[in-house]
Order: sequence, then structure tokens, then C-alpha cells
Amino acid sequence: MGIRQRIESLTRPSNSNIEEGDHERFAHYADKAKITESAVTGKAIRALCGKKWIPTRNPENFPVCPTCKEIYNRLKQ
Repeated sequence: MGIRQRIESLTRPSNSNIEEGDHERFAHYADKAKITESAVTGKAIRALCGKKWIPTRNPENFPVCPTCKEIYNRLKQ
């Protein structure tokens, strides 16, 4: 096990409720207050598309989730 893996395992909370898959390639839309709460508590949140995750990356580096975007656009109407 390399140092990077050890650091990630120490800093990332283990949560079996977090979903893996293609969703990791996208930036998701979620309630701003929930994102802030997650940053403080480390608890997973749910995106508009249903993806449950702990936001830890800069969303500007990823394309927007097409499902989240579609749902968000429908909510704005």
C-alpha cells in the first residue's frame, strides 16, 4: 500500500451508502446547504439525479451530470 492510498484511507470517511459508477465522472447538482453541511460533517448527500456521494472534488473540473441538468432545468420552468 502506497503513501497516497494510506492518506486517502485516513482522510476519506468510509461509507457503504456511497454509490460508485459513471456518476463519478460528473459534477452534480445538490442543495447548497447540504453541500456545505457535507463539507463540515463528511456525510453523504443526494444529488438531483439520485446519486449519493460526498462532494470532495472541484466541480469545475467535471462536466455537469446530464440527468441533474435536465431535472434542474425542469425545476426552473
